[in-house]
Amino acid sequence: MAGSLFHHSPIATGLLVNLLSSICIVFLNKWIYLHYGFPNITLTLVHFVVTWLGLVMCHQMDIFSPKTLRPTKIILLALSFCGFVAFTNLSLQNNTIGTYQLIKAMTTPVIIIIQTVYYRKTFSLKIKLTLVPITLGVILNSYYDVKFNFLGIVFATLGVFVTSLYQVWVGAKQHELQVNSMQLLYYQAPMSSAFLLVIVPFFEPITGEGGIFGPWSIQAVVMVLLSGVVAFLVNLSIYWIIGNTSPVTYNMFGHFKFCITLLGGYFLFHDPLSLHQGLGILCTLSGILAYTHFKLAEQEEGKSRLAQRP
Repeated sequence: MAGSLFHHSPIATGLLVNLLSSICIVFLNKWIYLHYGFPNITLTLVHFVVTWLGLVMCHQMDIFSPKTLRPTKIILLALSFCGFVAFTNLSLQNNTIGTYQLIKAMTTPVIIIIQTVYYRKTFSLKIKLTLVPITLGVILNSYYDVKFNFLGIVFATLGVFVTSLYQVWVGAKQHELQVNSMQLLYYQAPMSSAFLLVIVPFFEPITGEGGIFGPWSIQAVVMVLLSGVVAFLVNLSIYWIIGNTSPVTYNMFGHFKFCITLLGGYFLFHDPLSLHQGLGILCTLSGILAYTHFKLAEQEEGKSRLAQRP
């Protein structure tokens, strides 16, 4: 019956693609860093280029229609796109998967702070209180992580800050330029690729051992290209799910992926997990679930009020 569902339902297929690609990208990148030592910024550049080529193919297949945008309007967005992907990958490279995944959860509190301070947006007390278990859980996990890496925490913190800025700016730019996510990404990806292409030679060797054009094995090259394809599938499936289901489906699916990724890090990479770290994970997860519940309840309440207006 499950096979029949996925055969006949594009939505179910989209959910399956998102589940597999989102989990796979974390494990695949971690494997590339551990077993091949592929340079981080170059891997990010590969992701951007493959994502843009994938969007070009989607445009040719009439999946979406690009909208002409002035480069000056999205230059800061493209720079923040570079920063959030690069720092997130550096965090994954230097932290255990559990620590990497939990610190990413701090994106929600930081976004709320940015929107409150700079955009004067207000949030209910219930929403603000859910940030307490999220933050406490991240602190617990990081403090008791036996593979604690100071540099990894610095990269993770920078990643959370830049990711939060990027997500806030994406929403603002979509509203300002009247474009959807795919139309915006269609221009962001090549611009971000150009920025990275300029800075790569200053941070990573060009030739020799560990260099961009170093003596990489066929297996390493295949894994890197596969990582780029998976990164594109992650982006594409997110848009598909949100466009064809509801926020409830996407958010609950996100919590499921969160748990699977943590378990995968424990079993595949033998990341140690103490009792205190387990409590930290549960604490953070409870905060995320509470935040999602209250946020969606507020959205439904807002829709009901609009529907009741004469």
